[in-house]
Amino acid sequence: ACNGLTISHLRKHEDTAQAGPTAFFKVSNVITSKNIPHRGSQTSHIPELNLHNFGTRLGHRVGRLLGSVFPHDAQFQGRQVVTFHNQRDYIFVRQHRYIFDEKNEKQKGKMMEQKQGGPPVNTRLQELGPRFTLKLRWLQEGTFDTKHGQYEWIHKRKEMDTTRRKFHL
Repeated sequence: ACNGLTISHLRKHEDTAQAGPTAFFKVSNVITSKNIPHRGSQTSHIPELNLHNFGTRLGHRVGRLLGSVFPHDAQFQGRQVVTFHNQRDYIFVRQHRYIFDEKNEKQKGKMMEQKQGGPPVNTRLQELGPRFTLKLRWLQEGTFDTKHGQYEWIHKRKEMDTTRRKFHL
């Protein structure tokens, strides 16, 4: 079972001579695609990316790192979305497809009164999976180096988890 995830950005930046950052996340609550009821099947389309609640300086850095995992040219015809949602320093990862259905006759009659120009449509989400939760443990400048690496941020449980009101991401 996987309980950790290391992401390292290997491409060097234009303004500095080093690559990075590197982040280590604790992985929990993993539910594979097979175990999600009424799941859809993934296609080869590049998904859209949603990043929610990465408001602090550290959160922006981690959000950009997570965003770099996926290509930036989403293929919207596939209607797939990967969501990274930060809540209380836990990052919830979900993958969905949004589906457009025409409304049935009863609903169409109500919508005809509020005619907007196009045919009436219902929108819904279908989870594709997998589903898991990440918790940032450390963020390091540059690529992964245990001996000489410079840590930007380390989660120190006993010092940082004293209050339930302060969040870092």
